Amino acid sequence: MKVLETDRLILRWLTPDDTAFILELLNEPSWIRFIGDKGVRTLEDAKNYIVSGPMKMYSQMGFGLFMVERKEGSIPIGMCGLIKRDTLDNVDIGFAFLSTYQTQGYGFESASATLKYGHEQQDLKRILAITSLENQASSRLLEKIGMKYEGTIILDKEKLKLFASEK
Repeated sequence: MKVLETDRLILRWLTPDDTAFILELLNEPSWIRFIGDKGVRTLEDAKNYIVSGPMKMYSQMGFGLFMVERKEGSIPIGMCGLIKRDTLDNVDIGFAFLSTYQTQGYGFESASATLKYGHEQQDLKRILAITSLENQASSRLLEKIGMKYEGTIILDKEKLKLFASEK
């Protein structure tokens, strides 16, 4: 199901048909370094990740992490979406892209659209974002889309930067 469309991108729900892409994305060095190793090593692991993560959140919340595809050629390049974690009081925005597609404005384009979607379509008053302390690229992107740095928090024994956007 298509959720958002920008000039160059389509953001849609992930399905079990996306397992090969998810397997590749979750094993990118930048994913493992900045987000963490999810232990996804096989197509079956990737399918379980999609079903028990994004698809479960779609059914519970009406949103989740979305597949980001380039319109030209319907090429999957990353994920961007809204997540409701038990460990945070508010919904947060998350994104990750294959290294081949980083630094080309796709993160900004999809994250801007997702933030607007969260505030306007989902009526979320406050949206958070978290990044590892050393992930400068994500921090810059979050500030570029208008999120404000609020300090650091401890989440799952890890010190993280916290950003927020108020409607």
